[in-house]
Amino acid sequence: MWFVVIFLHLGLCYTIWKNIVLSLYHPIKIGSLELPGNLFLAPVAGYTDRAFRSICAEEGACFSFTELVSAEALYRNYGRYGLDVNESSLNTAANLVRRGASEKRYAVQLFGAQSESIYKAASLLAPLYPDAVDINAGCPVPKVVKNGAGSALMKDPANIGRIVEAAVRASRDCLGGVPVTVKIRSGWDSASLNYAECARIAVEAGAQMISLHPRTRAQHYGGRSDWSHIADLVTRINVPVTGSGDLYTPHDAKRMLLETGCAAVMFARGAMGNPFIFSETRSLLEADADSCAESSAEFCANGMPGAVHVSFSARMAAALRHLEMLAADIGERAACLEMRKQFCAYTKGIPGGAALRDKAVHAQTIEEYRQIVNETIGGIL
Repeated sequence: MWFVVIFLHLGLCYTIWKNIVLSLYHPIKIGSLELPGNLFLAPVAGYTDRAFRSICAEEGACFSFTELVSAEALYRNYGRYGLDVNESSLNTAANLVRRGASEKRYAVQLFGAQSESIYKAASLLAPLYPDAVDINAGCPVPKVVKNGAGSALMKDPANIGRIVEAAVRASRDCLGGVPVTVKIRSGWDSASLNYAECARIAVEAGAQMISLHPRTRAQHYGGRSDWSHIADLVTRINVPVTGSGDLYTPHDAKRMLLETGCAAVMFARGAMGNPFIFSETRSLLEADADSCAESSAEFCANGMPGAVHVSFSARMAAALRHLEMLAADIGERAACLEMRKQFCAYTKGIPGGAALRDKAVHAQTIEEYRQIVNETIGGIL
């Protein structure tokens, strides 16, 4: 009789495990905002322009965030950001906050150290119809931190609460009550790991989601992110926790979801030059759990059943389309200059990529970029 009990117990465990695996890709609700899936594109300064965000949305990014925007700069000069109905301009600032052509759901990310600035800036976003307002409490860059914003807010948790309260009030007053979310780090340094306190205060102030990059400000982007902080935070707050940090492959995303229990994953550097990581990850997460169960753990880690492999020509086609969309936003000359660093990301790790990059840094027109790519792949794009 005992073996029957053991058999039934093992069967139940397998069923629970299988359901977990099969549900790794799932809808998520952030306050009143309902998203079809849990694969997000992080805000990355200098890279996640509206053209790139639009391409990522087409490839399966369920939610994306603008590059960080200074709250004070926005409210003091809102015309530059396309928020003055009497002004119309083709510039980087205006396109920094606009929704991408294919973005169904997006958030505008604000940074600042004063709650009043956050309120004024968030209140001006109504013409953009953002689906959420995100507060940056994680950027480690000196020019942001020196003014008390970004990850410097981790040193003053009470101010995080005031800032979130201001954003929530602005959302209620001017934006129809869209959710306010917050992106934080583990702490200022290893001696002050206060992510749980900062998250608690943010949630009590009205934040509907916390995104955690589990590195300290002192680490910047070096070392390894500590995913155990994400797992810990999941158990401490009653709103969705999004995890980021060291997500470079679909399997990284799967492992983070399994190991931490986070509601969503947010790709940052792992998506740069590789918008296909979203469709690849969804394919992996939705793969039949039975195929993974019947395989060894090593196969699951390295073989990534269900992953979609993207060709070199497809990546180059995406890069050229990115350039064309960017040119439509800010003009061809500016787009070609901006695309040089983006092109480096698209060609990173690809055989012959170094030669491509050497040529691309001299390209000044879209046609020159296209010729460089066609010469390399031996085809026409």
